[in-house]
Amino acid sequence: MRTYNEKISIYHGMASTIAANFSNNFFTIFAITMLGATNYQVGLISSLPPLMALIMTIPAAILINRAHTQKKLVAMSVLLARLMFLLIISIIYVPSPTTHAWIFLIVIAIMSLPNTVANIGWQTFISSLVEESNRGAFFSDRNRLLTIVGLISTLVIGIVMKDSSSNVTAYQILFAVAFFFGMLEVFLLLKHEEEPVKTDSLLIKKKMMDWSIFKHQNYVSFLIAALFFNFAWQMAWGIFNIYHVRFVGVTIFWVSMFSVGSMLAQFLSFPLWKKWAEKRSNTLVFVWAAIGMATTPFLTVLSTNVYYIALVQTSSGFFLAGVVLLLFNLLLEQSPAHVRTYCITTYNVLLSIVAFVAPQVGIWLLEQLGVETAMYINSTLRFLSAGLFFIVYIKFTRKRKSSMVT
Repeated sequence: MRTYNEKISIYHGMASTIAANFSNNFFTIFAITMLGATNYQVGLISSLPPLMALIMTIPAAILINRAHTQKKLVAMSVLLARLMFLLIISIIYVPSPTTHAWIFLIVIAIMSLPNTVANIGWQTFISSLVEESNRGAFFSDRNRLLTIVGLISTLVIGIVMKDSSSNVTAYQILFAVAFFFGMLEVFLLLKHEEEPVKTDSLLIKKKMMDWSIFKHQNYVSFLIAALFFNFAWQMAWGIFNIYHVRFVGVTIFWVSMFSVGSMLAQFLSFPLWKKWAEKRSNTLVFVWAAIGMATTPFLTVLSTNVYYIALVQTSSGFFLAGVVLLLFNLLLEQSPAHVRTYCITTYNVLLSIVAFVAPQVGIWLLEQLGVETAMYINSTLRFLSAGLFFIVYIKFTRKRKSSMVT
């Protein structure tokens, strides 16, 4: 049986998924086809949010640590972020078309500030509401349900708007729907039941940083491996977007179909990844997921046929399910409970640096070496990241055996 908070969290996740699917999936094609964005500006769509997150992470952690109740802070942050959709809808009415892409990027950057507070706050908030013993099962089931919702909503978008890729009104409708579900997100966040943090606990939490987290070797090992993996993973995001829109010539329909295929594979494979992780360990199974993710860039550039690309995106969804489920579980697993907020905050700060740099490196490689070579390099780096996680797994295993002997 699910607890009340677990049920509300699932409903909130559904609203959040729909809001994201009606907006984030179409930012790139909107920027290129409607706003005339350049390759450099497309790269900034991926890079600016983590840069803003980097700026905002420490203030966000301070706000979260000092808050008596985290849900109100998270809810208000989501509200501010979702209000930005109204500005995106209005960009097309600005008199100077040459500034539209830059205005869009500025709005994306501003949106990322409250999003950072919301993301870090939610990670800390949900970790305190879900029992550790039930965490793996809960997130597996939650991710499956959210994937169904995402799949259905994205399929509807693709079918209803399949002939509207060059119609600005279609994008405005998408962002308006995203805004509506964003408001539903806020309502559902406030429905959670949360115990106010006691005054003495707040006094303990007021330290800006606890450097003792770096004494925990398991956390440090995970941190290094996870950052390298994220660099390799996110480096290709801008390249994929440009390849799909400029080389393959995808429409709203095909953007939706790519997402539907990926989400369908995720839905079907979440139970498998959960089962394998329980049997083998989160770290070892993550190695398998990372190896699978490494094949996607290489396979993508073998053809510009949209049906083939859809097949590749579907297969990548299988491995993405493992990454989504296991990476967050590993973060919580390797973060000691008494300093978990500091561990999560540090991870997010460093991840923001990586997420800002990685897409820019990807775009630079694309411009200098061409799309195919850039993708091949990315596949190589992803394979190396899998190898690094395997080394971490061996280290964890030896340490565990050593502690058992002593």
